[in-house]
Amino acid sequence: MTELPNLSEERIKKPSWLKVKLPVGENYRNLRNLVDQHKLHTICESGNCPNMGECWGAGTATFMILGNICTRSCSFCNVATGKNPEYDRSEPLRVADAIRLMNVKHAVITSVNRDELPDKGAWVWAETIRKTKELNPHTTMETLIPDFMGHWDLLYEVIDEKPEVVSHNMETVKRLYRTVRMQAKYERSLEQIQKTKERGLRTKSGVMLGLGETQEEVLEVMKDLSEHGCDVMTLGQYLQPTKMHHIVERFVTPDEFKFYETEGMKMGFDVVESGPLVRSSYHAEKHI
Repeated sequence: MTELPNLSEERIKKPSWLKVKLPVGENYRNLRNLVDQHKLHTICESGNCPNMGECWGAGTATFMILGNICTRSCSFCNVATGKNPEYDRSEPLRVADAIRLMNVKHAVITSVNRDELPDKGAWVWAETIRKTKELNPHTTMETLIPDFMGHWDLLYEVIDEKPEVVSHNMETVKRLYRTVRMQAKYERSLEQIQKTKERGLRTKSGVMLGLGETQEEVLEVMKDLSEHGCDVMTLGQYLQPTKMHHIVERFVTPDEFKFYETEGMKMGFDVVESGPLVRSSYHAEKHI
């Protein structure tokens, strides 16, 4: 039986280095209006990202396709879980048009898991990439994709549209998959990154810290990623969205994040973004 996190434990007080500015400004309001007008979903909102004010204020957002309800129930994630009624074949065009209206130079797109669909959402993914390129020929793109339950033909259907960066997050260390990513598989995620790299694409992955992992386990997942062809890695602090989610076991210090950045560069990553407020799409335009 899967051991659930201790929800009754008092949450640890956030340290000073995790303070962020509230979202304000004209750019933020304009992007807010575009998202609402086009009936778009963003992981910025669904994931309660601490950088939303900064990124939206700069005119960038991470679009989330295939609805806003996920078929999986990861204990860290604030995206709603359940059966998604949406399968909107017009969504790829709406996302591409919003990117055009925003004049985005580097677009980041992610999705919920749609394990119930025969193609796991691969057609919408591929069509979104195609439409984005068609309407925005000078825009580069990062796609943060699910694992398609190991159906590699569906993976190829998406990545053969050749976005500039293909990201798939490990999220945590191997030992914690049973409590943090119950419906995912550590080895499957590594295999996906390797297959993406073998297809000649730039690869990226990220993990959250503070879920109960040890330093040795963090270095292990970093080493595994490097050996499976990952080019870019991000490490950030896990923040508990609600009392019903996995607790924060500890707040990792900026010095420890700097240690992982140094070790990651020694392992051969092209880029390592490591810091308390780092998220997988943070500074994504620098990861091309």
